[in-house]
Amino acid sequence: MNLLNPKKETFEHLDEKSREIMVKTIRFFENKGKVKLKEDDRNRIWYSDFLDFIKNEKIFSTLLTPSAYGDKECRWDTARICDFNEILGFYGLHYWYTWQVSILGLGPVWMGKNEAVKKKAARLLKEGGIFAFGLSEKQHGADLYSSEMMLTQMPDGTYRADGGKYYIGNANKAAIVSVFAKDSDTGEYVFFAADSQHKNFECIKNVVSSQSYVAEFALHSYPVTENDILTKGQDAWDSALNTINVGKYNLGWASIGICTHALYEAIDHAANRRLYNKYVTDFPHIKMLFTDAYARLFAMKLFANRAADYMKSASPEDRRYLLYNPMVKMKVTTQGEEVINLLWDVIAAKGFERDMYFEMAARDIRALPKLEGTVHVNMALIIKFMANYFFNPGQFPEIPKRNDPSNDDFLFNQGATRGLGKIRFHDFNMAYNSLDLPNIGIFKTQLEALKEFLVKATPSEAQSKDIDFLLTLGELFTLVAYGQLIIENSLIHKVDNDVVDRIFDFMVRDFSKFALQLYSKPGSTSAQMEICLGMIKKPALDEERFKRVWEKYVFPLKGAYQMNE
Repeated sequence: MNLLNPKKETFEHLDEKSREIMVKTIRFFENKGKVKLKEDDRNRIWYSDFLDFIKNEKIFSTLLTPSAYGDKECRWDTARICDFNEILGFYGLHYWYTWQVSILGLGPVWMGKNEAVKKKAARLLKEGGIFAFGLSEKQHGADLYSSEMMLTQMPDGTYRADGGKYYIGNANKAAIVSVFAKDSDTGEYVFFAADSQHKNFECIKNVVSSQSYVAEFALHSYPVTENDILTKGQDAWDSALNTINVGKYNLGWASIGICTHALYEAIDHAANRRLYNKYVTDFPHIKMLFTDAYARLFAMKLFANRAADYMKSASPEDRRYLLYNPMVKMKVTTQGEEVINLLWDVIAAKGFERDMYFEMAARDIRALPKLEGTVHVNMALIIKFMANYFFNPGQFPEIPKRNDPSNDDFLFNQGATRGLGKIRFHDFNMAYNSLDLPNIGIFKTQLEALKEFLVKATPSEAQSKDIDFLLTLGELFTLVAYGQLIIENSLIHKVDNDVVDRIFDFMVRDFSKFALQLYSKPGSTSAQMEICLGMIKKPALDEERFKRVWEKYVFPLKGAYQMNE
């Protein structure tokens, strides 16, 4: 597995139709060129050219229609969705965003029981439609309990919908807006399908200054019949959360795409710039910054790619994806910020220039950890898995590489969203014991110290209610699961051990950083502080390994890719 290079990638791991979609999408952007891409971004031009391309090639239809409702090549296949996410992120977050919110808007449709709306959605996808997810509200965000959108039953058995929604992507043009509401009489949750072009649908404004349209909208006595209802009661609640389970995974891949393009641009600039009679890439600290950025980015891709295998293999008996999925959203996107920060420290003022892709990347990379639930929300979810992950492993068949062209039926039949604390995982030691590398060895001593912390210095009831304390503890747990899947995927893809050990170089440093933060918390006990000090380790120093990674993997990125002007 390599970083995406659009001009060289052949997508051999995909079937012919999927390869064709990826290649045509790359061709669209390369033909558009960076000059026009940047001009449209600066002028906040609605991307109708991209949507026309999607319509003509029936791309959303092929990728987002489950096989039961579409043509022969149609299926919802996480493996190829990852590739498309990465490509769109590589060229611009706006293009990815209209795809992402269409995924969210379709979630309640495909998870619902309304066959007529499903068939309608399939037809609208084929016609080039985009979709929207009407969940968030201005005063409550994604707090579903406080939703003020109301559905009121009329004497003739129909309904009228009244209320507003806020931060709803695509709601200016969406063929279907899946709207979350409550029954005004019973308080029962409900999802229904609305048409953004209906006269009772008021698209108030775009709430962001962007190419993307992120709407505030209001429904004024909007007519709804039983034919428009997608789900009711617990089913509506579950489909809201399960839709986010499906959609938030994509954010990590957008970060991967953005960082990859930014890395090519940054190293091209640095490698061709001379200061003090040296090329910038000859300076030792610059080599360190680039190598760290490369290792973090490659780790992001290894983890997210492996998490896709667990999503495609999910079942009622195997819900491990519910840990790995929010980690792609939370951990991969925050690592994306780290990558951009490292690259920006190299290229400095160049990163602000209007003609650089990097200027977009530096702005947009910040958005991804803050969409589909903040990092804090996803960390609170992840912590629920910690006890079973460390102390109560289960038995599962080994999950293989899942590039098979299959429809991911379970994602739209996930069932109840309760019982996360009962989900079990396979023994993470199997991964950590499968590679004998210096920094993996050091990292194992750190994770053992974390287990000791949980057993011998267990957080008190007060600490368990202290979100600030738990977030840092969760960062340490997250690193363990992150490293586990990185190792698993490095073995699948036969990644050079030099690269894997370099990844664990930064993993050891990050673990030490969070251990120090936990040590420094106001409520940390003396026993906890002592164990935290034992978690602080220095990576294994190997200058020859660093040199090999730089010369074989990082510096060759110079001149490897430039977007057509």
